[in-house]
Amino acid sequence: MATTTTKKATGYDKYVNWKIFIIPVVLLFVILFMPTPYGMKDVGTEYQVGPKAVVNFITQSLFNNQGVDAEQWEVLAARIMEQNMLMGALGKKSFLKRNLKWAQSYGIPADQKNFDKAMAFVKETLSDESYLDMMQKALILRKHGLKYEELSENDKPAADRGAWHIKVAMAMVVFVVLCFLTECIPLPGVAFCVGLLLVFTGVVSRKEVAMLYWDDAVWFIMGSLMFAAAFVKTGVDKRVCLMMFRKLAVPNVRWITLIFFVIISPLAAFISDHALAAMFLPIGMLLYQNSLTREIPDDPELGKILMISIAMACNIGGPGAPSGGARNVIMMTYLNDMFGMDIGYFQWIIYCFPFVLIMIPVTWLAVNIRFKPRITSLAPAMIQLKNEIDKMGGWNRKQISALIIFVIMVFGWFTEKTFYEMGILPVRLGIGVIAMAGAVAYLFAGVTNWRDYQERVDWGVIWLYAGAIIFGRILDSTGAAYWLARTVLEFLAPLGMNSGIPLMATSNGMTAVITNLMADGPAAAAVGPITLNMAGLAHPGTSYLPFMAMATAISSSFAYCMIIGTPPNAIVYASGYLEPKDFLRIGLPLWVMANVFMIVLTAIFWQIVGFGELPGF
Repeated sequence: MATTTTKKATGYDKYVNWKIFIIPVVLLFVILFMPTPYGMKDVGTEYQVGPKAVVNFITQSLFNNQGVDAEQWEVLAARIMEQNMLMGALGKKSFLKRNLKWAQSYGIPADQKNFDKAMAFVKETLSDESYLDMMQKALILRKHGLKYEELSENDKPAADRGAWHIKVAMAMVVFVVLCFLTECIPLPGVAFCVGLLLVFTGVVSRKEVAMLYWDDAVWFIMGSLMFAAAFVKTGVDKRVCLMMFRKLAVPNVRWITLIFFVIISPLAAFISDHALAAMFLPIGMLLYQNSLTREIPDDPELGKILMISIAMACNIGGPGAPSGGARNVIMMTYLNDMFGMDIGYFQWIIYCFPFVLIMIPVTWLAVNIRFKPRITSLAPAMIQLKNEIDKMGGWNRKQISALIIFVIMVFGWFTEKTFYEMGILPVRLGIGVIAMAGAVAYLFAGVTNWRDYQERVDWGVIWLYAGAIIFGRILDSTGAAYWLARTVLEFLAPLGMNSGIPLMATSNGMTAVITNLMADGPAAAAVGPITLNMAGLAHPGTSYLPFMAMATAISSSFAYCMIIGTPPNAIVYASGYLEPKDFLRIGLPLWVMANVFMIVLTAIFWQIVGFGELPGF
């Protein structure tokens, strides 16, 4: 048996292909220097002038003072209301749920005295009806009351700056997508190009871009790849893999990949898909390495099918329960705050888990159709694993330490948010900090040294995903994702696709495109208010509203096509067995099928079940 293989050349070994690279570069500059469309100026006005206009409107309405003349607590109350409005939280109850930490987390300067005064005023002075009426008027002002051509000379430069930021973001989309599809430049280089472009065009400062590169998700991926390295070095991955698959009567590729889907996808509805991808990555790599023989020393398709199965299993499971991703909770919150409708935890499962059950066999079949490995039987790998484990003997100190640290780390991932909300933890740690703490714990325990991390961790993937985080954040913060979504819906409205199932299909497809360019949570946050407002106009007071909320959340999980679409994609890409085109190879047919199944689910199953006492549409 061949247990090691010579590492083949990858995209990291390539140099820039200038014949192809010149195309995205030229398109980048064409977009930057083209006349700015009015729609971008309109959204730039909403994003740059809108906050000040809303704060002034609220302080004038409540306190008969403009923002600059209002007292600190009055401005604080207005800014909290304005931030709530951005989140779709228009009700008084949402305002009263906020605390000082919440305000500070959104960059609203506040102290406890002024915060308490603002809360007391709203609670005692405003009725639920008057609060909602004012918030609705403020929302109309921000979205429809501000016209670029009517802005004062003081406000126009801010609107122009906002429009420029959107244009830069859209130019960046074209540049990044083309670079990823053609691989005309090493992919980690694309991540650095993103940061450089944003600094050179004035969208962010050099300090801001440096901070953006070290998001919590980036720390998570780095820590995950480090603990995967520890598992491989100590042999824990071999023991776990054999325990999982030793009972298989026919250990072939089809059954192994089916087990991946059956185990990972349902779990991804309840726990972090990041964690599941990181846990199964070393297992997939081990199965590949131990399946190679002298006759077949290299089988790229086998590595691809194992890695892509792990990623897709993670991606399709998230919609199954509210805990399956931030996008689900975001849309539940939007629906409650904007229309006062609640979707319960188990109610969500009833409507959305059938999508997961449908996608498991469909995705498994699609993966096995699209990837054709030469090695189909993994029985030799199982025998090889058993022989290696027999040689190891019992569990040694390093293996036990590696497993204990891993279990503690996984426990931390699952509980840190709950413990923080219960007051057990004084600060919110985040899954990234916990992952890095585990990686450092491996060093302290003597399980690994730094050379292990340096040689076994794909640092290019870490930088690649850091660039993806910036990419998504800028699409969200500049309003580019909002502009894109609004433009698509406005374009399709005259075609009769602004109500019923056609509107649902349009919004789902639009969300599914945007989520491949940015993280699923920000995608849902950017598109959700638009789709729900469209639903409210088309079918007010019907089951269409909760159906649109759930459909938007599910569609934001269709990040099948790009490495940067979701952390599981980036994590399995770190194995070195996948190329960017492999995600398109399976992602495009899955993307189409998922959108079709989503519409069928809405039109048939959801319509039959209905939603409480709400009338159908």
